[in-house]
Amino acid sequence: MTAQAQEFKRNIEAHTFVPKGQWIVGSSVSYSEHSEQNYQFLVIDGFNSDGYTFKVSPMFCYAFKDNVAAGGRFSYGRTLTKLDGVTLNLDEDTKFDVNDMYQLKHTYSAIGILRNYINIGTSKRFALFAETRLEVGGSQSKVITKDNTSLSGTYSKTTDFGLGVAPGIVAFINNFTAVEVSVGVLGLDFSKVKQTTDQVYVGERSSSAANFKINLFSIGLGIAFYL
Repeated sequence: MTAQAQEFKRNIEAHTFVPKGQWIVGSSVSYSEHSEQNYQFLVIDGFNSDGYTFKVSPMFCYAFKDNVAAGGRFSYGRTLTKLDGVTLNLDEDTKFDVNDMYQLKHTYSAIGILRNYINIGTSKRFALFAETRLEVGGSQSKVITKDNTSLSGTYSKTTDFGLGVAPGIVAFINNFTAVEVSVGVLGLDFSKVKQTTDQVYVGERSSSAANFKINLFSIGLGIAFYL
């Protein structure tokens, strides 16, 4: 690649923000922790819990024409929750206690994506994009509960298929590095869950859903390199 090609100037007059032949690689990473001590909310009393959620999602795309790129994204997440005690007060005579519950969940997915970029006026640093996603993935989780006399465990395996759209905004720090923010707006989801409890009881559940609203829990923040 010549030095002249490396110093690409975004041609705003021609509405070219990402030129044909450019590679886009990047990743988003998120981590969160939570801790509750004797927390109370509505019918919940004495809620004691702690845990964390970690997620990483690398991405690569190739611009096969101006302002249009296709590629893939891979995602892995891990969630750990420990519940030390909680009481549900449904009424004066109905109470449920849950103690010593442990849940570990792994999620993974492969996502095919198609991106369309849209200029924001004459800006050379900011642009909008619409990312269409076709996702295949699943998860594995185990939940262990115990009391004074017994120990119970449930193992779950989930298979997911989804089709959705995630619009966002890209802001260039320099000509090759950008920060991206996206949010899921709509999609179709199909899911199948198989559960085994205490290695004896087996159950299955299938579900489908259509989501046509903004999902604030699907906000993604990442960094990308335009090469």
